[in-house]
This record gives sequence, C-alpha cells and structure tokens, in this order.
Amino acid sequence: SYRYLDGSTPRGARAQRISEFQAGEGDLFLISLRAGGVGLNLTGADYVIHLDPWWNPAVEDQATDRAHRIGQERPVTVYRIIAEGTVEERILDLHERKRALADQMLAGSEAPTKLDLDELIALI
Repeated sequence: SYRYLDGSTPRGARAQRISEFQAGEGDLFLISLRAGGVGLNLTGADYVIHLDPWWNPAVEDQATDRAHRIGQERPVTVYRIIAEGTVEERILDLHERKRALADQMLAGSEAPTKLDLDELIALI
C-alpha cells in the first residue's frame, strides 16, 4: 500500500496522509518535490528515491532532509535514478556546476561566475 501527495492534494488530506505514513500505514509515500518541500517531516522513511531532478539542487537537498529530522531513529538511504543521455542527466551536471560555483563564491575565488553561451546551449 502507498500514500500519495502532490500539489492538488487538499490541506486536510495532506496532513492525514502524512500521519498515516508516519504511523506505518503504507509501505511507500510518493511525493512531488513541489508539494513536499514545505513543512513535511517523514521520520518514518528509510529510503528517499529521486526520479526526476529539480533544476535547483537546494530543493532536492531539502526534500532529502525531510527524512533526516529530529526523531529519526533509523538510517536513511538516498538514491537518484537517472537515465544516461537525458535532460535529467544534464540537470545533474548543472547541479555540480552550481555547487562548485557556490563554493567558489563562498571561498572568495576569482574564478568566472557565470555560464557561457555554449554551456547554456548544451543544457538545452
């Protein structure tokens, strides 16, 4: 059995589905990143599986962190499933570049801080 949550889930049903999953009523909880990104803590989760990367790596990290909260008593394993040669694979490359760029900016590096036209075209 599973629970499901996306942007069309009414507020009351959202809270009920979260409570049910936390209580062990459901082996799987399918959640869209947009719907699960705010105010959601799932200490009942053992696994987080990302199937569709978001363009902003911080959003994915926050979604993953929803299972790593105070009260979590079990290890949580995170998987990202991406097919080779897809837009999703390019998005993951973009994640790496964004993280490197953020690290450079925070470190005060003088390295270039924007994507050039060829890099933007390659993403598309």
